[in-house]
Amino acid sequence: MLVTKNMAPGESVYGEKRISVENQGPANEDGTPSVTKVEYRVWNPFRSKLAAGVLGGLDEIFIKPGAKVLYLGAASGTSVSHVADIVGPTGTVFAVEFSHRSGRDLINMATHRTNVIPIIEDARHPLRYRMLVSMVDVIFADVAQPDQARIVGLNAHLFLKVGGGVVVSIKANCIDSTAAPEAVFAREVQKLREERIKPLEQLTLEPFERDHCIVVGRYIRAAQ
Repeated sequence: MLVTKNMAPGESVYGEKRISVENQGPANEDGTPSVTKVEYRVWNPFRSKLAAGVLGGLDEIFIKPGAKVLYLGAASGTSVSHVADIVGPTGTVFAVEFSHRSGRDLINMATHRTNVIPIIEDARHPLRYRMLVSMVDVIFADVAQPDQARIVGLNAHLFLKVGGGVVVSIKANCIDSTAAPEAVFAREVQKLREERIKPLEQLTLEPFERDHCIVVGRYIRAAQ
């Protein structure tokens, strides 16, 4: 089971199960132990490609407390909420979503997580939101578009620190429904290389998703 520490205790985002744990702290003045309650939310891998990748065995996702994350394809904020839990109050998630319908749910979720900045815009045009996004440590992308690698590249060149992480969810039939998934994945990895993203890991998402993979890479400095 995968869980994240709930930044908004008492709140579920998509009906996920919440688990409360009592932690014993130092003794009070009267000698009784102090008790603090911590709430965790179960992260469903059937609802989140990133959770599926973590449970599948990804070694590194670059998302950690204090990190600045650019999340492309935020949808209604299901996975974004868990990423916000991970980076915590000292981190930031810039969540980009093109659909206004999904964007409404994303904005509503962000009212309970002040470290989420919802951006309702097309990720193909990062200049449109450059005033809202600082330099980031990692880009996560789940945009399911044929030109996904180029979209990731455009955003990386503008916002990603050299040496920063890139995590891309690839849905084979959104890119080429006529080719074998393995061939599609290989082509997409090559396109990411052309955007100065050095692949580190590749993992298919069975049994949680069919014909999907996640590629993790590192953004490298341009050749001089």
